[in-house]
Amino acid sequence: MSKIVKRTLDFIELFAEEKRPLSLSDISRLLDIPMSSCFDVVQSLQERGYIYELGHRAGFYPTARLTELAAVISQHDPVSLRAGLKLRDLRDEFDESVSLARSAGPQVTYLLVLEPSHPLRFLVRVGDHARSLHATSVGKALLATLPPEDLPDLLGPGPLEPLTEKTQTDPAKLIAEIEETRARGYAINREESVPTATTVTGWFTWHRSEYFVTVAGPTFRVEPKLEAIIARLTEVCSSLGQP
Repeated sequence: MSKIVKRTLDFIELFAEEKRPLSLSDISRLLDIPMSSCFDVVQSLQERGYIYELGHRAGFYPTARLTELAAVISQHDPVSLRAGLKLRDLRDEFDESVSLARSAGPQVTYLLVLEPSHPLRFLVRVGDHARSLHATSVGKALLATLPPEDLPDLLGPGPLEPLTEKTQTDPAKLIAEIEETRARGYAINREESVPTATTVTGWFTWHRSEYFVTVAGPTFRVEPKLEAIIARLTEVCSSLGQP
């Protein structure tokens, strides 16, 4: 990634994390970059109307311009327009976290995350990557879409990293599970990545790319309705995969 692009994104994310006006010295210290570099980026963002200075030495803060542009972009996101309504219905039906991710090689990135009403929830953020390929349902679903002959090299000789006491660490056993996942059309993670959390992922192909829909929540809530979730999830993925 271009250094200047990365630094600009670091600035934007820093304001979101700090939630307060920041001086040049604050930015320099928090990002561990030279003051001169901070000044160059701040000046460019200020000239384009993305940040403003509250007053002399009072710090800088983003304007609403970024929010307005992001809203317009989000409203016309082709993936959200195609899948958003169905995924909201899925979230509302089971009142659990629902997410949409897309693969890019041996990695998946979350594009849409819908939260349930419960305070106890299993969440990822838009822009996050899968925590692992071998222990998450979205990771195992991704592996199921890859050529079987690629899996031994991708997983390595093992043992795989245990994220919980239930993580499958034997590559050979995991590959056997992936074969079952590919055949049935969905992947399950029963407390393999996070204790007490169960997730289910289905997938569909659109524009020759693989997309993954995950329903996730605490095991005590998900397990009693797991069969119903799987049925609706596979139905939703089948409909989204239609031309």
